[in-house]
Amino acid sequence: MQNCQEIAAGLYYLGGNDRRIALFESAYPVPRGVSYNSYLLKDEKNVLFDTVDNAVGDVFFENLAYALGSETLDYIVVHHMEPDHSATFARLAERYPGVTVVTSQKAAAMLKNYFGFAGRVQIVKEGDTLSVGRRTLSFVGAPMVHWPEVIFTYIPEDGILFSADAFGTFGALQGGVFADREVFGREYLDDARRYYCNIVGKYGVQVQNVLKKAAGLNISLVCPLHGPVWKGEDFSWYLEKYLTWSAYAPEEKSVAVFYASVYGHTQNAAEIVASAVAAQGVRVRVFDVSVTDRSELVAEAFRASHLVFASSTYNNGIFVSMEEFLADLKAHNFQNRAYAVVENGSWAPQAGALMDGILSQLRQMRRIGEKVTVLSAVNEESRSALISLGRSIAEDVKA
Repeated sequence: MQNCQEIAAGLYYLGGNDRRIALFESAYPVPRGVSYNSYLLKDEKNVLFDTVDNAVGDVFFENLAYALGSETLDYIVVHHMEPDHSATFARLAERYPGVTVVTSQKAAAMLKNYFGFAGRVQIVKEGDTLSVGRRTLSFVGAPMVHWPEVIFTYIPEDGILFSADAFGTFGALQGGVFADREVFGREYLDDARRYYCNIVGKYGVQVQNVLKKAAGLNISLVCPLHGPVWKGEDFSWYLEKYLTWSAYAPEEKSVAVFYASVYGHTQNAAEIVASAVAAQGVRVRVFDVSVTDRSELVAEAFRASHLVFASSTYNNGIFVSMEEFLADLKAHNFQNRAYAVVENGSWAPQAGALMDGILSQLRQMRRIGEKVTVLSAVNEESRSALISLGRSIAEDVKA
């Protein structure tokens, strides 16, 4: 049965929630599920904004049929071709064979690649407009946010922005469609940070460029393809988060300690550093990189201003889970942090130099102190060095 909701005059939410999905994009755990959003604008011409994943395809088509009633579908705007937003496109084209697809040149090519689509396509680019009656659709190029074909749509008459994957989040909707800033900050922000840092995080420069374009717009609603719809009065708070994340600036002055330990001795070293930091009144979080999902680790690295990496030496290298985490940070264009390094090794400690070699290649990374070496297990000498390192980190945070 249909469950569409009118969220503004003539604008309907047609999406659905998937709470059975375990891994988003077969990579990121989503214990709170995910929403797939689609919107229908009814004017002299009826315009659909994107389709949905197959997981919610049935309710989507029921919602669309209900919202349209006896009317026809004139346009579908395809903002983003990733299959979680386009998987049901072929079914839509079969049901509404007269529909005109409005999209970018690159997306049109992808429609052929995915579906062999050869129907009516209207190519749009930055600055193009389309009148659909009382309202005008104005198109904004958003390449690499986070695929090359992406566009946004802005309705100047109503101040409504359709933002593709930008401003989305993991987490299914909880009945309502609109974001509540207080509730979002408490229940969605960690998911939103993890979504941005892992899905879009590599493309900070491109996100900043799009945010500059949007800066002068009068916005009453922001309609992303995942997560709740934002009203203008609350959106500025969320926009500030995006400005921070996309600039690779720390979200808060705090310390994140990441350790990879085989038998517990490297964990002991990491905990000593963390205790020394906390004793100075500085917020610190500690993560075992072997059991914490990497998407969470990446998000926490984006959050904190100061990072500590502690690893056992393994096969004359970095322990595998830490090496994979560092590779993920590099792949996400991570930068602009202070960091410290702790290594452990029973006969030939190497992890510290190798970790520092990776981290020093990233942009605007600043090491605090010299690496601390633990030989097999922490002794009084290495404990003293670890405490000294923790105090130095805390002093740097406060400075």
